[in-house]
Amino acid sequence: MISRIRGELTVRDLERVEVFTSGGVAYEIAIPTTVFERLPRLGEQVTIRIYHLVREDAQMLFGFLDDTEKTVFVRLLTINGVGPRLALAMLSSMTAESVVRAVRERNVAALTAVSGVGKKTAERVVLELTGKLDDIAFAAGALGQRAPGAEEALRALTALGVTQSDADRAVRAVIQEKGSLSAPELIREALARLK
Repeated sequence: MISRIRGELTVRDLERVEVFTSGGVAYEIAIPTTVFERLPRLGEQVTIRIYHLVREDAQMLFGFLDDTEKTVFVRLLTINGVGPRLALAMLSSMTAESVVRAVRERNVAALTAVSGVGKKTAERVVLELTGKLDDIAFAAGALGQRAPGAEEALRALTALGVTQSDADRAVRAVIQEKGSLSAPELIREALARLK
């Protein structure tokens, strides 16, 4: 099984990348949008963590930049009715942290905001993954630990109709640029970025 690929990034598309290794082999890898946003420029070196799916009729590689994303993806695949494309769609619309948070908070609405995820599938995800994501801890730089008002700001932004992934991105950008702010300040700054 392929678990990691390191090489030159030669193709960088929204849904896939191609990595050319020093061994002279190029691998095409399906990725979620949240990975695409953090990729280096073309021609630079990249290390991609791989979930290698082998079927009778195909072999597919799914790529992630950190182990948490890969773990969440693999655990989503354990749910009846969630295949690799739907799991990839979930991680394109939401960060791995957002998926874990939605499961822990039993937030079915956050999961149904993902295209292709109906209420029954979202309920099944919450039911089957409750308690199975407790071992996933986010680094000290994770959103919730960097700014006390981050969680409140995310809830407020999604209540205002902002998608979970856009809210995450905006709040992260504000925190990265301005440091720790109160929830109202975070909401105000994030909304300004989303206009």
